[in-house]
Amino acid sequence: MTVKDIFNFLNKKFPSDTACDFDNVGLLVGDPEAEVEKAVVALDCTPSAINTAVNKGAQLIITHHPIIFNPLKQVLAGSAVYEVIKNGISVISVHTNLDVGVGGVNDCLSSVLSLNNVSKVAAEDGYLLNIGALTSPLYPDDLAVYIKEKLGGAVKYFGADKAIKRVLLCSGSGGSYLVDAVKHSCDALITSDVKHNQFLDAQRLGISLFDAGHFETEDVVTEPLKLLLQAEFPNIYFTADHSYRINYII
Repeated sequence: MTVKDIFNFLNKKFPSDTACDFDNVGLLVGDPEAEVEKAVVALDCTPSAINTAVNKGAQLIITHHPIIFNPLKQVLAGSAVYEVIKNGISVISVHTNLDVGVGGVNDCLSSVLSLNNVSKVAAEDGYLLNIGALTSPLYPDDLAVYIKEKLGGAVKYFGADKAIKRVLLCSGSGGSYLVDAVKHSCDALITSDVKHNQFLDAQRLGISLFDAGHFETEDVVTEPLKLLLQAEFPNIYFTADHSYRINYII
């Protein structure tokens, strides 16, 4: 099997044309005709992911976040792009198209949080979000504890003075979708990278808002994506890298 075979499979499951206009997805580094015997799946093309690929003799890394996002003006030793090229490793990145796709990041996050009656709704900017219901209503303090138990990391939140049943969910940076949560009659928005003013907006709107961490809300897709690829390409050895070097004092 080649890099192109794996890209074509991913592109069929999570079409590149469903990615946001600002995004940069697809085969971003490497040779589409290169043979693949081993591959690494990771959220980011970190030094750990690259070292894992090198140590295991992998020819491909599949990431969620693009290894190249903004135009490059230089490629220097030590940079991710330089290191994968030096080691003959191709990189496929599947970003916002993986977020919104069936079985993608938002669906995996909904599953980990055990949401029921999950459906997809289009936000005002056209981005697809998930709406779901908690198994039983929880007050904000209890939901924050529940989210932390399921995802790890740290949870920062504003809790409105009411129980939460219906939630809007956006993996990664989604604080801007607070208005959409209100529009769809949700009791809370679960996301990450929430800004100070967005917490103030939540208080003004009387809706609970949870920042569960960017890595924590997205790394939930890494293992399912690995298993999906392993089932499709049984002759290729896939391994997952979950490296994350941000520390919390809790």
